Amino acid sequence: MTESALNPATQAPAHALRRLGELPRPRGLPLLGNALQVRAERIHRDVEAWSAIHGPLFTIRLGRTTALVVADHELINAILRDRPDGFRRPSVMAGVSDEMGGERGIFLAEGADWKNQRRMVMQALAPHAVKAYFPLLARVGARLQARWLRAAQAGQPIELNSDLKRYTVDVIAGLAFGTEVNTIENGDDLIQQHIERILNAASWRSMFPFPYWRYVKLPADHRLDRSMKELRAAVDGFIAGSRQRLRENPALAERPSNMLEAMLAAADQEGSGIGDSTVVGNVSTMLLAGEDTTSSALAWLIWLFGRHPEALLKAQDEVRRIAPDPAAFSIEQMDALDYVEACAHEAIRLKPPAPFLPLETIRDTVVGDVQVPANTVVWCVLRRESMDEEYVRMADEFIPERWLRADAPRQFGMPFGGGPRLCPGRYLSLLEIKVAIAALLGRFDILSVDAVKPDEQGEVSEILGFVMGPGQLRMRLEEHGQPAQRPMY
Repeated sequence: MTESALNPATQAPAHALRRLGELPRPRGLPLLGNALQVRAERIHRDVEAWSAIHGPLFTIRLGRTTALVVADHELINAILRDRPDGFRRPSVMAGVSDEMGGERGIFLAEGADWKNQRRMVMQALAPHAVKAYFPLLARVGARLQARWLRAAQAGQPIELNSDLKRYTVDVIAGLAFGTEVNTIENGDDLIQQHIERILNAASWRSMFPFPYWRYVKLPADHRLDRSMKELRAAVDGFIAGSRQRLRENPALAERPSNMLEAMLAAADQEGSGIGDSTVVGNVSTMLLAGEDTTSSALAWLIWLFGRHPEALLKAQDEVRRIAPDPAAFSIEQMDALDYVEACAHEAIRLKPPAPFLPLETIRDTVVGDVQVPANTVVWCVLRRESMDEEYVRMADEFIPERWLRADAPRQFGMPFGGGPRLCPGRYLSLLEIKVAIAALLGRFDILSVDAVKPDEQGEVSEILGFVMGPGQLRMRLEEHGQPAQRPMY
């Protein structure tokens, strides 16, 4: 039975439906299709360019896979509302995760499993729960500021991408496990190294045309296996510790001190349908997804501040009036940073960590005026219209003020998804961004933020891995009110 991804009022008549083979498609090669025309690290840009040529509905072929590309926000919103019943994440992603030995958390769960997990994860990531964890988040922000203070006083450049990943790993590990791994002060931590390896492998294996690792393993594949084993052992240890604390102090089930305790308490509720393996999957998902998405969004925002001094000055003024000192940060201060939050939304519009969303149809359906068979890959382009003057005035410009108005372009881009599977970690992510920006702007002036290896236009490159992040960035700071300490040559 065919069902529509559109509101019935806007559904095309059955006689007017097109089939996938009737849609426009970029010219490709026999067998390979368009595979040689895209590069994995910038495939999002390639498909965005094609959408400008072929319109909101067209197909691409990558080897044996034909994908429907959707670049219309109304159609994408309808698709997102039809999850999890009509659309799922591509089965290849779940297959890669299973091969890598990962438990399926809420990111890959489908159907009834997703519904059971959703309740647990929403309970652990609800705003009131996140607020209870805030003191740890503030401590991590203070450590980040102290690290940058040492660099500023010594006149040393800051490797921005690495420092922000340390920050987000420390936050997520602390909130998820109740353990302060403190990679900010201790340098590279093994957990962070394992995360980087796992994320990179999951990304490129999902797009690799031939799964060679099923038949022969290269040294990189053996290193991946070790990282998966080490991460699982660490997560198992954290769960065992939390189980012990819950046994010793049953009151923690009502007032958990971290997300892992909250999820275990939710899983233990009668009729939850959730076991420890599901908790493992969701703790790992938070650690893996939370590290890369938020650190990338932060890096882009700081880079944009470096190029827009007026917005930077406004954000600095707000921080220095409301939340100047990490040692005294409060959740109320963070909630009051309206302009900083507007800057974050504008940075995510211009440089979204997730510029596209790949899905797969579960059943025969209709998208717009196109009949789409079950098991078809659907590639949702999330950034095209948010960068189009037809929909967003001065779309190429960094204008945070647009997010303070009633007509903010919230329907475009959808950085946290939409429909029933709206990202449950969106409040935590924005809170992490505010704490890091307050730690930065409350004490420092930004001297420069530059790409270590600029692209052809002299700008920072967009690099697609697990998320879309910037190429390596280097930042220089000076302490506010103090002359910069310049290195001696």
